[in-house]
Amino acid sequence: MTDPASATGCRDVPVLAERGQHEVFCGLTGIIWLHRKIQDAFFLVVGSRTCAHLLQSAAGVMIFAEPRFGTAILEETDLAGLADAQEELEREVDRLLSRRPDIRQLFLVGSCPSEVIKLDLSRAAERLSARHAPKVRVLNYSGSGIETTFTDGEDACLAAMVPALPETDRRHLILVGALPDVVEDQALDLLSKLGIEDVAVLPARHADSGLAIGPNTVFALTQPFLGGTLAALERRGARHIPAPFPFGEEGTTAWLTAVAREFGVDQAHFDAVTAAPRARAARAVAQSAEGLRDRSVFFFPDSQLEIPLARFLTRECGMRAIEIGAPYIHRAVVGPELDLLDRGPQLAEGQDVERQLDRCRDARPDLTVCGLGLANPLEAEGLATKWAIELVFTPVHFYEQAGDLAGLFSRPLRRRAALRLEAAE
Repeated sequence: MTDPASATGCRDVPVLAERGQHEVFCGLTGIIWLHRKIQDAFFLVVGSRTCAHLLQSAAGVMIFAEPRFGTAILEETDLAGLADAQEELEREVDRLLSRRPDIRQLFLVGSCPSEVIKLDLSRAAERLSARHAPKVRVLNYSGSGIETTFTDGEDACLAAMVPALPETDRRHLILVGALPDVVEDQALDLLSKLGIEDVAVLPARHADSGLAIGPNTVFALTQPFLGGTLAALERRGARHIPAPFPFGEEGTTAWLTAVAREFGVDQAHFDAVTAAPRARAARAVAQSAEGLRDRSVFFFPDSQLEIPLARFLTRECGMRAIEIGAPYIHRAVVGPELDLLDRGPQLAEGQDVERQLDRCRDARPDLTVCGLGLANPLEAEGLATKWAIELVFTPVHFYEQAGDLAGLFSRPLRRRAALRLEAAE
């Protein structure tokens, strides 16, 4: 199980630190995938009607559906301090739990409005959890987008869950990060075939999953935006297994290698288990990445997936990265990815959107990965774009999704080529 590390990695290259206007989605959007993943939870956003409209639009929930999220609307009297918002909130929670007996975990999610008026959701969560224990556990976290990016919502949610997890002394592995169920099942199946059986997942699908943590717990991240969760797990005594992320054939193999090494898996057994899916993934990437080789890519900071995806595109798809912008560069999280990236692209942390737009226009990349707010204007200027948020919503991890991941980047280029051909005719 050898590491495919490059001798010319980017871990120590200078990083362009930018602090200016930034264009990101709100952290509340993490609820859209978390409420599907944690099947006995409810996410109650304490916010404005704008927050409610955002979630309703992003989730596409029909009016007669009953999703596992909602908004406790802060009215004018709450914002003006004319009503006791704590009492109002507790009354709404009592009403919700009496109507939805299936709820086992309730998340009070802060928003920009609730943070502006300094509503203490942690105190509310403590009181409500004591009132409704042991049937319901009430936790809180912030989904505010004032100074964060949208994937920080998942990080804050998982970090809030860690202190409440029970203690255990058993040696076991936790996979950390919300994955689509089919992808999670594939990962667990691979680990089981390697002989690693005692594996838990954070977030678990149900509150009674038996998820626990202690000094003999080791964990591997499956998402690169979980720096806060990593810190919370380490405070509980768990140990992080640093690894590249399981994007593409190379990334998946490197991730599995790090975990297998931790559990003493024999090299011959590792090769026997991974040979067939590795070969399938390599073939799928080669087929889906047709047209990407020697093309240039420019990443705006958006999802925190930028560095692992740049590694995948440059090393497995033959692309050339011009700039890799990320909201944060957490080296304990993405250090193994930086080791694999060849020197050359500009690394940028944070954002000053006007300056970055100028650099992107000057570079004229073949493909620009950015948020929704920038994609349409750049398309109008003749640049092919890829929506960064789609990379979070789409199954892209591990071997069986490697070809799909490459296809997400090749499709915009094929579409632009088809439009040019049509226009020429």
